[in-house]
Amino acid sequence: MHYWNIDRIMKLIISIAIAVALIMLINHLRDVLLPFFVACFVAYILQPLVDLNRKLIREKGRAFSSILTVIEVVAVAAGIVFLFMPHVIKELDVLNDIIHDVNTGKRPMPKEFADIISWVETYVRPTAIKSQLSNLHLGSIISKGTSLLNESISVIMDVLEWALTLIYVLFILIDYPQIVKGFKLIIPHKYRENAMVIVREVQTSMDHYFRGQGLVALCATVFYCIGFSIVGLPLAIPMGLLVGILYMIPYFQYVTLIPVAIICAIYSLSGEVTFLSLMGRSLLVYVVSQCICDYILTPHIMGKEMGMNAALILLSLSIWGSLLGIIGMIIALPVSSLIMIYYERYISNPRPKKAKTVIPPEPPTH
Repeated sequence: MHYWNIDRIMKLIISIAIAVALIMLINHLRDVLLPFFVACFVAYILQPLVDLNRKLIREKGRAFSSILTVIEVVAVAAGIVFLFMPHVIKELDVLNDIIHDVNTGKRPMPKEFADIISWVETYVRPTAIKSQLSNLHLGSIISKGTSLLNESISVIMDVLEWALTLIYVLFILIDYPQIVKGFKLIIPHKYRENAMVIVREVQTSMDHYFRGQGLVALCATVFYCIGFSIVGLPLAIPMGLLVGILYMIPYFQYVTLIPVAIICAIYSLSGEVTFLSLMGRSLLVYVVSQCICDYILTPHIMGKEMGMNAALILLSLSIWGSLLGIIGMIIALPVSSLIMIYYERYISNPRPKKAKTVIPPEPPTH
């Protein structure tokens, strides 16, 4: 008997149609759903911290420990911003002064740097970046008076969107166990047992990848921030944070070599350091940090790899990102892992059905 009969083909067609309709609906509502999906991802990452706070304060429920977790994370993020913001603005001033002096003729500019400076002025513009960072200070916002109110509607809406995301995170953390149980009830009872086996495998893979890779990325952030600061790279802290964030995606941290090279080129125009020496020291930071992360931290923290290699992870992020934008990149790895586990379990290597045991009749007794 063939596996693909009319009934199975119709079920496949209906399933594909439902999946396409769901993707189109999410794509249409992605601006509204984005804060919720981001909050779900953040709450998933912060779940171990909530459990740790519950143990420390010996709370039976989850409300106070969830609030405490959100306060801790916001406090750490705000502390980092206000601690390093003046230093970042000062370094942007230095880079901007170098570009200005070269343009006005106060500093001689080598011909090989002419195209680089022109590109930076057009697309990067440290003055614009500095003004955006300066707007984060409450004092400068108040000093601009009512004229700012007429020009900042979009900024206010962005702030409200992130505030809504923070509220989502809080309520998801409080009701996290109930939400996880609720997803189980969505699956029809007929398929629930087999589906939950796959879901548990996906959860194990995601726990292993996101939390393990997140810990490695946190260590990499510290290494790069310290390394860039030691070698004297301007904007060392922002570049270290950027490398750490991109470390969550395999090999994406090397994309930061482009802005690092641009910063080195601009700073070398001051005459205090040559481009090759500063860029060489920065590359040494990459080599040392990557060796520590890849050969010491990753084997101990990550252990065995999840079922997807780096190439498949990048392909998954590219496909789902193009379909659903940021939401697609958030759900890319769980959905792709779910599809792969389902394919391997039920299509590629289906479990053989148990044969019915036939008990032979007893021989007649004489």
